[in-house]
Amino acid sequence: MFRQLPRLPHLVLALGLAAAALAGTPPADAARIKEIASVQGVRSNQLVGYGLVVGLDGTGDQTTQAPFTAQSLQAMLQQMGVSVPPGTNMQLRNVAAVTVTAQLPPFAQPGQTIDVTVASMGNAKSLRGGTLVATPLRGADGQIYALAQGNLVVGGAGASAGGSKVQINHLSAGRVPAGATVERAVPTAFGQGEFLQLDLASADYHTARQVARAINAAKGAGAAEALDGRVVRVRMPAEDRVGFLADIENLRVELAPPAARVVVNARTGSVVMNQAVTLGACAVAHGNLSVTISSTPVVSQPAPLSQGQTVVGEKADIQLRQEGGALVQLAAGAKLTDVVKALNSLGATPQDLLAILQAIKAAGALNAELEVI
Repeated sequence: MFRQLPRLPHLVLALGLAAAALAGTPPADAARIKEIASVQGVRSNQLVGYGLVVGLDGTGDQTTQAPFTAQSLQAMLQQMGVSVPPGTNMQLRNVAAVTVTAQLPPFAQPGQTIDVTVASMGNAKSLRGGTLVATPLRGADGQIYALAQGNLVVGGAGASAGGSKVQINHLSAGRVPAGATVERAVPTAFGQGEFLQLDLASADYHTARQVARAINAAKGAGAAEALDGRVVRVRMPAEDRVGFLADIENLRVELAPPAARVVVNARTGSVVMNQAVTLGACAVAHGNLSVTISSTPVVSQPAPLSQGQTVVGEKADIQLRQEGGALVQLAAGAKLTDVVKALNSLGATPQDLLAILQAIKAAGALNAELEVI
């Protein structure tokens, strides 16, 4: 009486595999906690130092225009036991005064190496082929945290002769890979205290709540609490804090749609908007008014035997032109593509879009925050 379904096991298996695939596939608007938040106190520190680059091929500082280079070299020679007679005018062309900067990563320990960036302070033409002399790098507290030294890598080339010059890329700055050795570690409060604070990259109450929910679902109720739209407080275990943090930073969180925003660069005319921007129904008239004034010389020649004089005058021609400024109706758009098409239909340049967007925002038809940078 009952018919057998011959391929039912295969159907069940296929549905099971599809469900497993859907369960393992994160949603399109999901991100890991490590990508949207950072641990308070775990950050890099800026280091800076002043040093000398030697071994240049006549492209260093001119001491007459950069006297601090000669003073720095004299101080370095005195530390090495070399005395320069007073009043000596050193004409140095193979030495350049530079600023050395570096980023000290979190948890860096003495003996590890970091990259440094070297930039000219004087009028050196090129740092190519130079060597950075031992330079201490200091932090904001004035303490020495690293010591930099090594050969520069300059990604450029140049040549000049007879008043002509050819240059590729920038020659006044370079980099020394692994050129600094860490001498002092920066203490952190990572292993201290009962709580750990996660700081979100952008303030959003929904995201903060979702982060707390994801941590509580993985580590138990009460493990995390959202204090505000940017801060999430996490209760840390007494042992294996590294493993605990490694687990929670890989948890995926569903993100809320971003706030509608239009960013306009007034200097370059760039207009960038996100997918949440919508445009209400409105009508826009756009046109340019141009006035052209041209002057043409006119010579007035007197009649014969009239004892008159030749006079040169000017004839002014004034033209007033107003380009098409017809009233264009923009339909309400619910997608980013609709907004772009509506603005492109006006035929406006990026510079004109700034005034148009401001007027649409003032009229209440632009459903987004307008930010001018």
